[in-house]
Amino acid sequence: MMPEAKPERGLFKGDSLLARALRGAGLTIFGFGWSQGLRLVSNLILTRLLFPEAFGLMALISVFLMGLNMFSDVGVAPAIMQSKRGDERDFLDTAWTIQVIRGALLWLFACLLAWPIALFYKVPDLAYMLPVAAVTLVIKGFNTTRYQEANRHLRLGRITAIDMISQAIGVSTAIMLAYLMQSVWALIISGIIGAIAELIIYEVFLPGKRNRLRWEGPAAQELIHFGKWIFMATVAGFVISQADKLLIGKYLPLDQFGVYNIGYFLASFPMLMGGVLVNRMLIPIYREWPPRENRENFLRLRKMRFMVSAALLGLVAVLGLLGVWLVEVLYDPRYAMAGATTVLIACMQVPVIIALTYDQAALAAGDSKRFFVLAASKAFLTVACLMIGLGMAGLIGAIIGQGVAMLAAYPVVVWLSRHTGAWDAVHDATFAAIGVAVVGLCVWANGPALVALASVVN
Repeated sequence: MMPEAKPERGLFKGDSLLARALRGAGLTIFGFGWSQGLRLVSNLILTRLLFPEAFGLMALISVFLMGLNMFSDVGVAPAIMQSKRGDERDFLDTAWTIQVIRGALLWLFACLLAWPIALFYKVPDLAYMLPVAAVTLVIKGFNTTRYQEANRHLRLGRITAIDMISQAIGVSTAIMLAYLMQSVWALIISGIIGAIAELIIYEVFLPGKRNRLRWEGPAAQELIHFGKWIFMATVAGFVISQADKLLIGKYLPLDQFGVYNIGYFLASFPMLMGGVLVNRMLIPIYREWPPRENRENFLRLRKMRFMVSAALLGLVAVLGLLGVWLVEVLYDPRYAMAGATTVLIACMQVPVIIALTYDQAALAAGDSKRFFVLAASKAFLTVACLMIGLGMAGLIGAIIGQGVAMLAAYPVVVWLSRHTGAWDAVHDATFAAIGVAVVGLCVWANGPALVALASVVN
Protein backbone atom coordinates (compact mmCIF):
# COMPACT_ATOMS: atom_id res chain seq x y z
CA MET A 1 0.00 0.00 0.00
CA MET A 2 1.31 3.44 -0.89
CA PRO A 3 2.20 5.79 2.03
CA GLU A 4 -0.23 8.54 2.91
CA ALA A 5 0.70 12.11 2.09
CA LYS A 6 1.99 14.26 4.92
CA PRO A 7 -0.76 16.45 6.40
CA GLU A 8 1.10 19.65 5.72
CA ARG A 9 1.09 19.00 2.00
CA GLY A 10 -2.70 19.20 1.86
CA LEU A 11 -5.31 16.65 0.98
CA PHE A 12 -5.10 17.19 -2.77
CA LYS A 13 -1.30 17.13 -3.03
CA GLY A 14 1.16 14.29 -3.21
CA ASP A 15 0.88 10.75 -4.54
CA SER A 16 -1.03 9.04 -1.73
CA LEU A 17 -4.23 7.13 -2.46
CA LEU A 18 -6.30 9.79 -0.69
CA ALA A 19 -4.73 12.62 -2.69
CA ARG A 20 -5.15 10.76 -5.98
CA ALA A 21 -8.71 9.80 -5.10
CA LEU A 22 -9.68 13.39 -4.24
CA ARG A 23 -8.05 14.77 -7.38
CA GLY A 24 -9.64 12.01 -9.39
CA ALA A 25 -13.08 12.71 -7.96
CA GLY A 26 -12.77 16.40 -8.76
CA LEU A 27 -11.57 15.73 -12.30
CA THR A 28 -14.26 13.10 -12.86
CA ILE A 29 -17.03 15.42 -11.71
CA PHE A 30 -15.64 18.26 -13.83
CA GLY A 31 -15.34 16.01 -16.88
CA PHE A 32 -18.81 14.62 -16.31
CA GLY A 33 -20.25 18.10 -16.00
CA TRP A 34 -18.59 19.05 -19.28
CA SER A 35 -19.94 15.91 -20.94
CA GLN A 36 -23.49 16.45 -19.72
CA GLY A 37 -23.34 20.15 -20.59
CA LEU A 38 -22.34 19.22 -24.14
CA ARG A 39 -25.08 16.60 -24.30
CA LEU A 40 -27.65 19.13 -23.13
CA VAL A 41 -26.55 21.79 -25.64
CA SER A 42 -26.52 19.28 -28.48
CA ASN A 43 -29.86 17.86 -27.36
CA LEU A 44 -31.48 21.30 -27.38
CA ILE A 45 -30.06 22.13 -30.81
CA LEU A 46 -30.79 18.72 -32.33
CA THR A 47 -34.41 18.70 -31.15
CA ARG A 48 -34.89 21.85 -33.22
CA LEU A 49 -33.03 20.52 -36.26
CA LEU A 50 -34.54 17.03 -36.26
CA PHE A 51 -37.90 15.46 -35.34
CA PRO A 52 -39.07 13.29 -32.39
CA GLU A 53 -39.14 10.12 -34.51
CA ALA A 54 -35.41 10.57 -35.23
CA PHE A 55 -34.63 10.40 -31.52
CA GLY A 56 -36.80 7.32 -31.12
CA LEU A 57 -35.03 5.62 -34.03
CA MET A 58 -31.57 6.55 -32.76
CA ALA A 59 -32.55 5.34 -29.28
CA LEU A 60 -33.38 1.91 -30.72
CA ILE A 61 -30.07 1.79 -32.62
CA SER A 62 -28.17 2.82 -29.46
CA VAL A 63 -29.93 0.19 -27.37
CA PHE A 64 -28.90 -2.63 -29.69
CA LEU A 65 -25.33 -1.40 -30.10
CA MET A 66 -25.05 -1.17 -26.34
CA GLY A 67 -26.58 -4.62 -26.10
CA LEU A 68 -23.99 -6.11 -28.45
CA ASN A 69 -21.26 -4.31 -26.54
CA MET A 70 -22.44 -5.51 -23.14
CA PHE A 71 -23.41 -9.02 -24.23
CA SER A 72 -19.81 -9.60 -25.30
CA ASP A 73 -18.00 -7.78 -22.48
CA VAL A 74 -15.22 -9.98 -21.10
CA GLY A 75 -14.18 -7.50 -18.43
CA VAL A 76 -10.93 -6.23 -19.95
CA ALA A 77 -11.12 -2.85 -18.18
CA PRO A 78 -11.89 -4.13 -14.63
CA ALA A 79 -9.39 -6.98 -15.13
CA ILE A 80 -6.60 -4.49 -15.85
CA MET A 81 -7.64 -2.35 -12.90
CA GLN A 82 -7.71 -5.17 -10.32
CA SER A 83 -5.10 -7.68 -11.56
CA LYS A 84 -1.65 -7.95 -9.99
CA ARG A 85 -0.36 -8.14 -13.59
CA GLY A 86 -2.21 -4.99 -14.62
CA ASP A 87 1.05 -3.14 -15.37
CA GLU A 88 2.77 -5.93 -17.34
CA ARG A 89 3.20 -5.50 -21.09
CA ASP A 90 2.29 -9.08 -22.05
CA PHE A 91 -0.90 -8.94 -20.00
CA LEU A 92 -1.92 -5.58 -21.47
CA ASP A 93 -1.20 -6.58 -25.08
CA THR A 94 -3.15 -9.82 -24.65
CA ALA A 95 -6.08 -7.84 -23.26
CA TRP A 96 -5.89 -5.44 -26.23
CA THR A 97 -5.81 -8.33 -28.70
CA ILE A 98 -8.97 -9.79 -27.14
CA GLN A 99 -10.57 -6.35 -27.40
CA VAL A 100 -9.71 -6.03 -31.13
CA ILE A 101 -11.09 -9.47 -31.98
CA ARG A 102 -14.24 -8.74 -30.01
CA GLY A 103 -14.87 -5.48 -31.91
CA ALA A 104 -14.76 -7.25 -35.29
CA LEU A 105 -17.09 -10.01 -34.10
CA LEU A 106 -19.56 -7.45 -32.77
CA TRP A 107 -19.87 -5.83 -36.19
CA LEU A 108 -20.62 -9.21 -37.78
CA PHE A 109 -23.33 -9.90 -35.20
CA ALA A 110 -24.83 -6.47 -35.86
CA CYS A 111 -25.08 -7.29 -39.56
CA LEU A 112 -26.77 -10.61 -38.80
CA LEU A 113 -29.27 -9.11 -36.35
CA ALA A 114 -30.20 -6.00 -38.34
CA TRP A 115 -32.96 -7.49 -40.47
CA PRO A 116 -34.72 -9.45 -37.66
CA ILE A 117 -34.65 -6.32 -35.48
CA ALA A 118 -36.12 -4.23 -38.29
CA LEU A 119 -38.94 -6.77 -38.70
CA PHE A 120 -39.64 -6.97 -34.95
CA TYR A 121 -39.96 -3.19 -34.52
CA LYS A 122 -41.54 -2.74 -37.98
CA VAL A 123 -38.92 -0.10 -38.88
CA PRO A 124 -37.32 -1.13 -42.22
CA ASP A 125 -34.60 1.57 -41.98
CA LEU A 126 -32.98 -0.34 -39.10
CA ALA A 127 -31.90 -3.10 -41.52
CA TYR A 128 -29.18 -0.92 -43.03
CA MET A 129 -28.71 1.74 -40.35
CA LEU A 130 -27.68 -0.73 -37.65
CA PRO A 131 -24.69 -2.27 -39.56
CA VAL A 132 -23.39 1.20 -40.43
CA ALA A 133 -23.73 2.44 -36.85
CA ALA A 134 -22.00 -0.73 -35.59
CA VAL A 135 -18.76 0.32 -37.33
CA THR A 136 -18.12 2.30 -34.12
CA LEU A 137 -17.73 -1.01 -32.25
CA VAL A 138 -14.89 -2.07 -34.58
CA ILE A 139 -13.15 1.29 -34.12
CA LYS A 140 -13.47 1.23 -30.32
CA GLY A 141 -11.92 -2.23 -30.26
CA PHE A 142 -8.58 -0.64 -31.22
CA ASN A 143 -8.59 1.87 -28.32
CA THR A 144 -5.36 1.63 -26.34
CA THR A 145 -5.16 0.00 -22.90
CA ARG A 146 -3.18 3.05 -21.72
CA TYR A 147 -6.58 4.49 -20.79
CA GLN A 148 -7.18 1.65 -18.29
CA GLU A 149 -3.57 1.87 -17.09
CA ALA A 150 -4.08 5.52 -16.14
CA ASN A 151 -7.41 4.67 -14.52
CA ARG A 152 -5.80 1.85 -12.53
CA HIS A 153 -3.52 4.32 -10.78
CA LEU A 154 -6.08 7.15 -10.59
CA ARG A 155 -4.04 9.32 -12.98
CA LEU A 156 -7.16 10.96 -14.36
CA GLY A 157 -6.02 14.43 -15.44
CA ARG A 158 -4.97 13.64 -18.99
CA ILE A 159 -7.73 11.13 -19.72
CA THR A 160 -10.34 13.63 -18.50
CA ALA A 161 -8.96 16.30 -20.85
CA ILE A 162 -8.85 13.83 -23.75
CA ASP A 163 -12.42 12.69 -23.10
CA MET A 164 -13.58 16.31 -23.10
CA ILE A 165 -11.91 17.03 -26.44
CA SER A 166 -13.24 13.89 -28.15
CA GLN A 167 -16.77 14.57 -26.85
CA ALA A 168 -16.64 18.12 -28.19
CA ILE A 169 -15.63 16.79 -31.61
CA GLY A 170 -18.50 14.29 -31.62
CA VAL A 171 -21.12 16.83 -30.55
CA SER A 172 -20.02 19.55 -32.97
CA THR A 173 -19.99 17.00 -35.80
CA ALA A 174 -23.52 15.83 -34.95
CA ILE A 175 -24.87 19.39 -34.95
CA MET A 176 -23.18 20.30 -38.22
CA LEU A 177 -24.37 17.13 -39.99
CA ALA A 178 -27.91 17.48 -38.59
CA TYR A 179 -28.08 21.01 -40.00
CA LEU A 180 -26.88 19.83 -43.40
CA MET A 181 -28.70 16.50 -43.66
CA GLN A 182 -31.89 16.92 -41.58
CA SER A 183 -31.84 13.15 -41.02
CA VAL A 184 -31.08 10.53 -38.39
CA TRP A 185 -28.06 9.65 -40.56
CA ALA A 186 -26.42 12.73 -39.09
CA LEU A 187 -26.38 11.07 -35.67
CA ILE A 188 -25.09 7.77 -37.06
CA ILE A 189 -22.24 9.32 -39.09
CA SER A 190 -21.24 11.65 -36.25
CA GLY A 191 -20.92 8.62 -33.97
CA ILE A 192 -18.42 7.04 -36.36
CA ILE A 193 -16.45 10.28 -36.71
CA GLY A 194 -16.40 10.69 -32.92
CA ALA A 195 -15.09 7.13 -32.43
CA ILE A 196 -12.27 7.73 -34.96
CA ALA A 197 -11.36 11.01 -33.25
CA GLU A 198 -11.30 9.30 -29.84
CA LEU A 199 -9.03 6.51 -31.14
CA ILE A 200 -6.54 8.97 -32.66
CA ILE A 201 -6.48 11.28 -29.62
CA TYR A 202 -5.95 8.37 -27.19
CA GLU A 203 -3.13 7.01 -29.33
CA VAL A 204 -1.34 10.34 -29.74
CA PHE A 205 -1.73 11.96 -26.32
CA LEU A 206 -1.76 9.14 -23.75
CA PRO A 207 1.82 8.37 -22.59
CA GLY A 208 3.23 4.85 -22.62
CA LYS A 209 3.99 2.03 -25.02
CA ARG A 210 1.70 1.26 -27.94
CA ASN A 211 -0.23 -2.01 -27.86
CA ARG A 212 0.78 -4.86 -30.14
CA LEU A 213 -1.09 -8.02 -31.13
CA ARG A 214 -0.03 -10.61 -28.54
CA TRP A 215 -1.46 -13.80 -27.05
CA GLU A 216 0.19 -14.93 -23.84
CA GLY A 217 -1.41 -18.10 -22.47
CA PRO A 218 -1.41 -17.31 -18.72
CA ALA A 219 -2.63 -13.74 -19.32
CA ALA A 220 -5.42 -14.97 -21.61
CA GLN A 221 -6.39 -17.60 -19.05
CA GLU A 222 -6.59 -15.03 -16.25
CA LEU A 223 -8.60 -12.62 -18.39
CA ILE A 224 -11.01 -15.33 -19.50
CA HIS A 225 -11.44 -16.76 -15.98
CA PHE A 226 -12.15 -13.31 -14.51
CA GLY A 227 -14.12 -12.25 -17.56
CA LYS A 228 -16.57 -15.16 -17.77
CA TRP A 229 -18.54 -13.82 -14.81
CA ILE A 230 -18.11 -10.23 -16.02
CA PHE A 231 -19.54 -11.34 -19.36
CA MET A 232 -22.65 -12.73 -17.69
CA ALA A 233 -22.86 -9.74 -15.35
CA THR A 234 -22.77 -7.29 -18.25
CA VAL A 235 -25.51 -9.25 -20.01
CA ALA A 236 -27.52 -8.69 -16.86
CA GLY A 237 -26.33 -5.08 -16.79
CA PHE A 238 -27.67 -4.55 -20.27
CA VAL A 239 -31.07 -5.83 -19.15
CA ILE A 240 -31.00 -3.54 -16.12
CA SER A 241 -30.07 -0.41 -18.09
CA GLN A 242 -31.94 -1.03 -21.34
CA ALA A 243 -35.00 -3.17 -20.51
CA ASP A 244 -37.08 0.01 -20.17
CA LYS A 245 -36.20 1.09 -23.71
CA LEU A 246 -36.71 -2.37 -25.18
CA LEU A 247 -40.12 -2.85 -23.59
CA ILE A 248 -41.37 0.73 -23.60
CA GLY A 249 -40.04 1.17 -27.16
CA LYS A 250 -42.34 -1.65 -28.22
CA TYR A 251 -45.25 -0.30 -26.15
CA LEU A 252 -45.13 3.39 -27.20
CA PRO A 253 -45.39 4.96 -30.67
CA LEU A 254 -41.98 6.05 -32.00
CA ASP A 255 -42.58 9.77 -31.43
CA GLN A 256 -43.67 9.23 -27.80
CA PHE A 257 -40.69 6.93 -27.29
CA GLY A 258 -38.42 9.73 -28.53
CA VAL A 259 -40.00 12.11 -26.00
CA TYR A 260 -39.56 9.51 -23.24
CA ASN A 261 -35.86 9.42 -24.04
CA ILE A 262 -35.63 13.19 -23.65
CA GLY A 263 -37.05 12.81 -20.14
CA TYR A 264 -34.68 9.95 -19.42
CA PHE A 265 -31.74 12.03 -20.66
CA LEU A 266 -32.51 14.83 -18.18
CA ALA A 267 -33.39 12.60 -15.23
CA SER A 268 -30.44 10.23 -15.54
CA PHE A 269 -27.84 12.89 -14.69
CA PRO A 270 -27.38 11.81 -11.01
CA MET A 271 -27.27 8.10 -11.82
CA LEU A 272 -24.81 8.58 -14.69
CA MET A 273 -22.51 10.78 -12.62
CA GLY A 274 -22.57 8.22 -9.81
CA GLY A 275 -21.81 5.45 -12.28
CA VAL A 276 -18.82 7.32 -13.72
CA LEU A 277 -17.39 7.96 -10.25
CA VAL A 278 -17.90 4.35 -9.19
CA ASN A 279 -16.48 2.79 -12.35
CA ARG A 280 -13.42 5.01 -12.51
CA MET A 281 -12.46 5.19 -8.86
CA LEU A 282 -13.84 2.51 -6.57
CA ILE A 283 -11.89 -0.55 -7.70
CA PRO A 284 -8.51 1.17 -7.00
CA ILE A 285 -9.84 2.53 -3.70
CA TYR A 286 -11.24 -0.82 -2.52
CA ARG A 287 -8.05 -2.55 -3.71
CA GLU A 288 -5.89 -0.33 -1.49
CA TRP A 289 -8.39 0.23 1.35
CA PRO A 290 -10.10 -3.18 1.82
CA PRO A 291 -12.98 -2.57 4.29
CA ARG A 292 -12.48 -5.99 5.91
CA GLU A 293 -8.87 -5.24 6.72
CA ASN A 294 -9.48 -2.76 9.53
CA ARG A 295 -11.99 -0.31 11.00
CA GLU A 296 -10.03 2.69 9.72
CA ASN A 297 -10.55 1.62 6.12
CA PHE A 298 -14.27 1.07 6.74
CA LEU A 299 -14.67 4.56 8.23
CA ARG A 300 -12.78 6.14 5.34
CA LEU A 301 -15.17 4.42 2.94
CA ARG A 302 -18.19 5.52 5.02
CA LYS A 303 -17.09 9.14 4.75
CA MET A 304 -16.66 8.80 0.99
CA ARG A 305 -20.02 7.01 0.66
CA PHE A 306 -21.87 9.72 2.63
CA MET A 307 -20.42 12.47 0.44
CA VAL A 308 -21.31 10.67 -2.81
CA SER A 309 -24.85 9.77 -1.72
CA ALA A 310 -25.61 13.25 -0.38
CA ALA A 311 -24.46 14.90 -3.61
CA LEU A 312 -26.43 12.51 -5.83
CA LEU A 313 -29.64 12.72 -3.77
CA GLY A 314 -29.34 16.49 -3.89
CA LEU A 315 -29.29 16.30 -7.69
CA VAL A 316 -32.30 13.96 -7.64
CA ALA A 317 -34.21 16.49 -5.54
CA VAL A 318 -33.39 19.31 -7.96
CA LEU A 319 -34.47 17.33 -11.03
CA GLY A 320 -37.51 15.89 -9.30
CA LEU A 321 -38.75 19.31 -8.23
CA LEU A 322 -37.82 21.27 -11.36
CA GLY A 323 -38.15 18.64 -14.11
CA VAL A 324 -41.44 19.92 -15.52
CA TRP A 325 -40.24 23.52 -15.47
CA LEU A 326 -36.93 22.59 -17.12
CA VAL A 327 -38.68 20.89 -20.04
CA GLU A 328 -41.06 23.82 -20.49
CA VAL A 329 -38.12 26.25 -20.61
CA LEU A 330 -35.71 24.18 -22.71
CA TYR A 331 -37.94 22.39 -25.23
CA ASP A 332 -40.81 23.17 -27.55
CA PRO A 333 -44.38 21.90 -26.84
CA ARG A 334 -43.84 18.64 -28.78
CA TYR A 335 -41.72 17.42 -25.84
CA ALA A 336 -44.02 18.53 -23.00
CA MET A 337 -44.61 14.95 -21.81
CA ALA A 338 -40.90 14.69 -20.99
CA GLY A 339 -41.33 16.93 -17.92
CA ALA A 340 -43.38 14.52 -15.83
CA THR A 341 -41.27 11.64 -17.15
CA THR A 342 -38.17 13.42 -15.84
CA VAL A 343 -39.73 13.76 -12.38
CA LEU A 344 -40.71 10.09 -12.13
CA ILE A 345 -37.40 8.71 -13.42
CA ALA A 346 -35.43 10.97 -11.06
CA CYS A 347 -37.41 9.72 -8.08
CA MET A 348 -36.95 6.06 -9.03
CA GLN A 349 -33.17 6.49 -8.83
CA VAL A 350 -33.16 6.78 -5.03
CA PRO A 351 -32.77 3.01 -4.33
CA VAL A 352 -30.02 2.78 -6.98
CA ILE A 353 -28.06 5.63 -5.43
CA ILE A 354 -28.21 4.18 -1.90
CA ALA A 355 -26.63 0.89 -3.04
CA LEU A 356 -24.37 2.37 -5.71
CA THR A 357 -20.98 1.99 -4.03
CA TYR A 358 -21.16 -1.66 -2.93
CA ASP A 359 -20.77 -3.92 -5.97
CA GLN A 360 -17.29 -2.68 -6.96
CA ALA A 361 -15.92 -4.08 -3.68
CA ALA A 362 -16.46 -7.58 -5.07
CA LEU A 363 -14.60 -6.78 -8.29
CA ALA A 364 -11.71 -5.21 -6.37
CA ALA A 365 -11.38 -8.49 -4.47
CA GLY A 366 -11.45 -10.45 -7.74
CA ASP A 367 -14.88 -11.93 -6.90
CA SER A 368 -16.65 -11.49 -10.23
CA LYS A 369 -19.00 -14.41 -9.44
CA ARG A 370 -20.83 -12.61 -6.63
CA PHE A 371 -20.86 -9.46 -8.77
CA PHE A 372 -22.72 -11.49 -11.41
CA VAL A 373 -25.23 -12.88 -8.89
CA LEU A 374 -26.17 -9.34 -7.87
CA ALA A 375 -26.45 -8.15 -11.49
CA ALA A 376 -28.55 -11.18 -12.48
CA SER A 377 -30.91 -10.62 -9.55
CA LYS A 378 -31.39 -6.98 -10.51
CA ALA A 379 -31.96 -7.93 -14.16
CA PHE A 380 -34.65 -10.51 -13.35
CA LEU A 381 -36.44 -8.14 -10.99
CA THR A 382 -36.19 -5.23 -13.45
CA VAL A 383 -37.85 -7.16 -16.28
CA ALA A 384 -40.53 -8.63 -14.01
CA CYS A 385 -41.42 -5.30 -12.42
CA LEU A 386 -41.34 -3.47 -15.76
CA MET A 387 -43.76 -5.93 -17.34
CA ILE A 388 -46.07 -5.89 -14.34
CA GLY A 389 -45.95 -2.09 -14.26
CA LEU A 390 -46.67 -1.78 -17.98
CA GLY A 391 -49.62 -4.13 -17.67
CA MET A 392 -51.10 -2.35 -14.66
CA ALA A 393 -50.44 1.34 -15.36
CA GLY A 394 -48.72 1.81 -18.73
CA LEU A 395 -45.68 4.08 -18.89
CA ILE A 396 -46.04 5.37 -15.33
CA GLY A 397 -46.27 1.81 -14.02
CA ALA A 398 -43.15 0.84 -15.99
CA ILE A 399 -41.13 3.70 -14.50
CA ILE A 400 -42.31 2.96 -10.96
CA GLY A 401 -41.60 -0.72 -11.54
CA GLN A 402 -37.92 0.05 -12.08
CA GLY A 403 -37.66 1.66 -8.66
CA VAL A 404 -39.54 -1.24 -7.04
CA ALA A 405 -37.11 -3.69 -8.67
CA MET A 406 -34.10 -1.98 -7.09
CA LEU A 407 -35.80 -2.05 -3.68
CA ALA A 408 -36.50 -5.76 -4.09
CA ALA A 409 -32.83 -6.38 -4.97
CA TYR A 410 -31.57 -4.77 -1.76
CA PRO A 411 -31.26 -8.06 0.24
CA VAL A 412 -28.86 -9.34 -2.44
CA VAL A 413 -26.88 -6.08 -2.14
CA VAL A 414 -26.58 -6.68 1.60
CA TRP A 415 -25.46 -10.28 1.01
CA LEU A 416 -22.69 -9.20 -1.36
CA SER A 417 -21.51 -6.22 0.65
CA ARG A 418 -21.43 -8.15 3.94
CA HIS A 419 -19.13 -10.69 2.31
CA THR A 420 -16.64 -7.95 1.39
CA GLY A 421 -17.09 -6.06 4.64
CA ALA A 422 -18.44 -3.01 2.82
CA TRP A 423 -22.07 -2.94 4.02
CA ASP A 424 -22.91 0.16 6.04
CA ALA A 425 -26.34 0.00 7.69
CA VAL A 426 -26.01 3.54 9.09
CA HIS A 427 -25.48 4.99 5.63
CA ASP A 428 -28.35 3.04 4.09
CA ALA A 429 -30.88 3.85 6.80
CA THR A 430 -29.95 7.55 6.77
CA PHE A 431 -30.34 7.99 3.03
CA ALA A 432 -33.42 5.79 2.81
CA ALA A 433 -35.18 8.22 5.16
CA ILE A 434 -33.94 11.22 3.20
CA GLY A 435 -34.91 9.53 -0.07
CA VAL A 436 -38.50 8.88 1.04
CA ALA A 437 -38.84 12.55 1.96
CA VAL A 438 -37.40 13.68 -1.40
CA VAL A 439 -39.74 11.42 -3.41
CA GLY A 440 -42.79 12.53 -1.44
CA LEU A 441 -41.94 16.20 -1.97
CA CYS A 442 -41.35 15.76 -5.71
CA VAL A 443 -44.62 13.88 -6.26
CA TRP A 444 -46.58 16.45 -4.25
CA ALA A 445 -45.02 19.38 -6.15
CA ASN A 446 -45.71 17.86 -9.58
CA GLY A 447 -49.06 16.14 -9.06
CA PRO A 448 -50.95 17.83 -11.94
CA ALA A 449 -48.17 17.07 -14.46
CA LEU A 450 -48.10 13.42 -13.41
CA VAL A 451 -51.87 13.14 -13.81
CA ALA A 452 -51.60 14.71 -17.27
CA LEU A 453 -48.88 12.23 -18.24
CA ALA A 454 -51.11 9.33 -17.23
CA SER A 455 -53.95 10.63 -19.38
CA VAL A 456 -51.70 11.06 -22.47
CA VAL A 457 -49.95 7.66 -22.54
CA ASN A 458 -52.79 5.40 -21.38
